[in-house]
Amino acid sequence: MSKDKTQRQLLPTSLRALIIASSYWVLSISLTTQNGSIAAFVGCVISCFLVDAYIDRPPLRNLRLGVIAIIAIVVLAVGVSLSAALTSNITLANTMGPMVAYETGEVLQWFIFSASLSLLLRAIAQRTDFGRVLEILFVATAFVITLSAHRQGMIHRPFFIGDFALTRGIDPSSILMAFGCVAVLSLAALLMIEHNHRRLPYHFSVLGVLCFSLLVYVQFFGMPTPRMTDDLGLTGAARGAGGAPDENPFRDGENDTSDMQAPVAVVLFRDDYEPAGGAYYFRESAYSEFNGTMLVVPNREDMDEDLIEFFTPTRVEINEPLDAPELRSTVRTTIGLLAPHRTPFGLDTPIAFENTPNPNNLRFKQTYDAYSMVPQYDFSDLIGRESGDPDWTPAQRQAYLELPADPRYKALAEEILTTLRPEFADDPYAKALAIKDYLDRNGIYSLKNEHAYADDPAASFLFGDLTGYCMHFSFAGAYLYRAIGLPARVGIGYSVPASNRAGGSSLLIQAINGHAWPEIYLEGVGWVIVDPAPSRTLVDMSVDPQNSLQQLLGDMLRDESSFDDFVASAQGSAFPIAIIVRSIALLLLALLLLAYTVKIYRLRAPYYAAPTQRYRLSYRAALDNLSAHGLRRRYGESREGFAQRLSAMTPSFSTMTYSHLRRTLGAQVIDPQEAQIVSVDMAQDIDWLALDKRIKQEIRQHKPLWRRTLAVLNPVSWLHTH
Repeated sequence: MSKDKTQRQLLPTSLRALIIASSYWVLSISLTTQNGSIAAFVGCVISCFLVDAYIDRPPLRNLRLGVIAIIAIVVLAVGVSLSAALTSNITLANTMGPMVAYETGEVLQWFIFSASLSLLLRAIAQRTDFGRVLEILFVATAFVITLSAHRQGMIHRPFFIGDFALTRGIDPSSILMAFGCVAVLSLAALLMIEHNHRRLPYHFSVLGVLCFSLLVYVQFFGMPTPRMTDDLGLTGAARGAGGAPDENPFRDGENDTSDMQAPVAVVLFRDDYEPAGGAYYFRESAYSEFNGTMLVVPNREDMDEDLIEFFTPTRVEINEPLDAPELRSTVRTTIGLLAPHRTPFGLDTPIAFENTPNPNNLRFKQTYDAYSMVPQYDFSDLIGRESGDPDWTPAQRQAYLELPADPRYKALAEEILTTLRPEFADDPYAKALAIKDYLDRNGIYSLKNEHAYADDPAASFLFGDLTGYCMHFSFAGAYLYRAIGLPARVGIGYSVPASNRAGGSSLLIQAINGHAWPEIYLEGVGWVIVDPAPSRTLVDMSVDPQNSLQQLLGDMLRDESSFDDFVASAQGSAFPIAIIVRSIALLLLALLLLAYTVKIYRLRAPYYAAPTQRYRLSYRAALDNLSAHGLRRRYGESREGFAQRLSAMTPSFSTMTYSHLRRTLGAQVIDPQEAQIVSVDMAQDIDWLALDKRIKQEIRQHKPLWRRTLAVLNPVSWLHTH
């Protein structure tokens, strides 16, 4: 390679390497350490330079793509193995130090990952046309999907973007999506610089379609949402009333804190309410029916009639009257779901759900109003009440008392009750508080335990190490309550500290707030939450306040006009990035529609033109059709030569070409296909529309379906017609 050629390629190679390497950095920021992200960036840059410099030199020149792919896979496997050895080998960890070994492993893994994948992508791009598309798609995926996901749904992350956007009232996703589109367009521009300039409109149109497709996808399906709280059976596909999930609610090893800050919903309080216990409880469903192994969502229609377990397009209310309305107050909340949920949830004791228009379908999966009768009672209102509902049938009461046939539950419960003062010995609520206190003092909160797949996980927890998470405490509490004759169930939903509201009207619900708790039924009051709170914990479940995110989502949920007012007031004289992004999107859409309009017009114009103009428009339409299939005149090639070159595939095009020339030039032209002179009369009497149809049929017979599909989708193929 000459020195001049090397210098000419240095700038595009450098820019391309920086763009692709940036996509690796973005892709890795939520998956590894800062040093790992830097290693991914460096590995990509080195690989891009090496491939571009040596792809036409031995030994790369002599290797086929399949061999290069195998080499890349082997290198990647070796890198992953070495990284695993660094992080799992105790000797190395003791020698280097645990953190040094871990950081070294991450650096090695991400360096080799980016280098090997870049080697493969660059080799494919250098040797094939579709390889360039793969690079574009990789950059688009890394920038747009990763950044739009905002690190597990935290739309105000990363902070250097989130802070800039939120202080100006802008949804950060607009900025992040713009970054992705700019990265894709930049990469396409580099490809156009070093290749055929006549393909410039084609590249721009394809990239415009890609960016526009992203905007359409987000418009219809919203932003990506992280997986979260599914171990409690809260998120996922919606189910109808009475549908019991088959999953085991005790799932060890699948509960961790990696997604704990991910937002799942935002609640807008239409009426003010401060819970006496210091936490807002949002009940979604309940485990009530004992199936012989554990408590599950009931299939019986006479159980949990106070719960609504299906979404409604209108309004739905509970089936039974609520006890003690004088001890409750009505609170209306508007709930915006940031992730799909199986059933709707509401504050404490929801009595009705009403579907509401979604004010921001890019952000919220669904929105609805929840009407709740929240408790206003205190200890004195609950002491002295009998357990259960006097209107229950014996079968209903018995259903809320069933538990595993393990005598240890009753023995432990009775032992705990011996500590009660005599005046409270027979009081149901006092008994429940005594059991709660036992679990508070002796239980240890941990996400890692070994009880999940025991025959009775609650017994393994309660009569074992008393180490588990909310599901273990709630099941153990419910069984202990039932063992002494207190109707009980396990409520599931969310529990959010009241302090998180920070004096505002909106409340952010995060994955960490997913919770399960035991409830008992007291006569004249209904279901009362008696939730154990272990005093010892082996995991930090605290999260940083998300006040700015909470306010932003609350304003989005309130309604469109109020959010627009918030944006207008917050923006002030700030640079209108959101407006620019929307304008670019609309411009791309307009250009795309214009290109398709011109294309369709040129192809259909012969069918509506005057007979005297059909010879010219039909020939132009035939050229457009051939161009869309990649068949174009070469530089310096005559029209006759072009027709002769395509005569084997489409002889009708040769006839049209020579007829068009005779009609245009008014001179005798010999058509080699017909082996005769085309006269003026013959050129005028030709059925140009029939000839155009024959050309299309001949092309269809020689071109595969995928090529014909691309010809239809290409909006600017007509630009190459000449």
